[in-house]
This record gives sequence, structure tokens and C-alpha cells, in this order.
Amino acid sequence: MFPLESVPNVSEGRDPETIAALAAAFGSAAALLDVHSDADHNRSVFTLAGDEDALVESLVAGIAVAVERIDVRRHEGVHPRIGAADVVPLVPLRPEDEDRARETALRVAARVADELRLPVYFYGLLTQDGREPAYFRRGNLDWLRPDRGPALHPSAGAVLVGVRRPLIALNVNLASNDLEAAREIAAVVRETGGGFPGVRALGLELERAGHVQVSMNVTDWQAAPPHEVVGRIHAEAATRGIEVAGTELVGLIPAGAVLAAAEAPLGIEGLGNRHVLELRILEDTLT
Repeated sequence: MFPLESVPNVSEGRDPETIAALAAAFGSAAALLDVHSDADHNRSVFTLAGDEDALVESLVAGIAVAVERIDVRRHEGVHPRIGAADVVPLVPLRPEDEDRARETALRVAARVADELRLPVYFYGLLTQDGREPAYFRRGNLDWLRPDRGPALHPSAGAVLVGVRRPLIALNVNLASNDLEAAREIAAVVRETGGGFPGVRALGLELERAGHVQVSMNVTDWQAAPPHEVVGRIHAEAATRGIEVAGTELVGLIPAGAVLAAAEAPLGIEGLGNRHVLELRILEDTLT
């Protein structure tokens, strides 16, 4: 059976022992494909893949470790959050697996609410209006009732459980301390500022790293190819006399997005997954 993906975001990016404990729990039943931790964001992103049962077991185990080891009342970091296990999306890698992802997300939510006594709020394709995590971070938790579970946990907050399509998380680091410039560039590229469709972007100051950053989620890489978004950031930075120090990938990236970036410089018209040897073999194996 073709696997589902999950990408839990946890509010801890500094303590190696806690990150290791989280990784062990998240990888206890599902395959743990990647761990990305950032001290300034004080956040770790775990990429998992597996069938429904494996993902439910791994996610509940990982969230339990987050509840045990993380106190959001003492949490500091530039990334907004509402809980210890902040965001837990289930991701169908094929459109036909969306119902499987929904059912799995609901199973995770029920167990988190019943066994861990955490409030769960739904987002993305689990909701009628498609509300995103930012909706909950604007103070709406003050009046919203959880979709599952009790009121806010005193130390672990709440958990956002959702279903979404594959996205690409990128951080573009600027060789500058000009936070206002980072915020201006983020406003130019994000959808709400008239930029690229489906792009969410923030300008952040990373004190530990010593520079500013444009932190992005590209929610539809076909409508907003990441190489074009990053290219626009390079151009906007250059107009302000700022160099780009590098681009950081958070988690994993769909092969199609990489191939789209390679198509123009290679001059291969219509380059896609079907042209990549390993992807064809993997597709044949999983179907």
C-alpha cells in the first residue's frame, strides 16, 4: 500500500536529549525520514511515512513525549506556536489517498484527546473553511472550543491536527541584520501581499545565527515553483543592497519541484518524475 506522510512540528529545537527522545518515539512504528531542528525557531520538524496504523502509533507516542518534556510557558523562539506538539499534519502523497489521510488524522485526534488529555483543533482539509494554523495563533483559541478533548493543557497547550497536501518549507537567510528588510521581502512574496499563490512568509530575526531570515511555506509548488519564489527573494534583496547567505530546506521536498527547477537550465522539455530512474522503480514497487 502506498504510504502516507506526516510532518509533526514540535516546540523544541535546542535540547539534544529531548529531540532524540522525540525522534525515537516518532520513529517507533513509522519510518522516520528526516529531523530538522532550529535553535532560533526553537522548533523541530519530523518527517514520517507509513501506513495508517504505523502513523497513528508513532504520532501518539511522539506527542506523549512532547507533553512530558516540553513546557510552553517557558518556551522561547521566533516561530509562533500554540502547543508543545504544535502542528501535526497528515499528508496524502497522491490525491486518491486524501480520505485515508482524513481517517488517520481523526484517529490520531481521538487518541490524543482521550489518552493524553490534550485539546485538539482541526485545520486544513479537516475543516469546511480550510483554516490554517495562523488562524489559531491570532488569539482565536480564547473563544474556540476544541474539536476534540478538554480545555488548554497548562504546560503543553493544544495540538493542531490537520490534513494538507505536500508543501515545501524554506528558509532564505539574508546576510544582514535588517529585520525590516526581511519583513518587506516576506510581504512581497507571500500571497496576502499580492505575491505568489499559496506562499506564507515571515521576516524573522535570528539572534543566535546573527542574521535575518525570510521563512516560508510554499503550499502549492506547482502554482508557485520554489525556484521562482527564491529567485524573487534574491532580486528583492539585491535592490536593498543585501546578499542572500543561503536557502535552508526544512524537511523534504517533492521530486517534481526539484525537476521543475532543473528543467530550464538542463533544457529538457517536460522533465518529470517519469524520466527519473529511481522514481520509476519506486513507483513500480509501491503500486
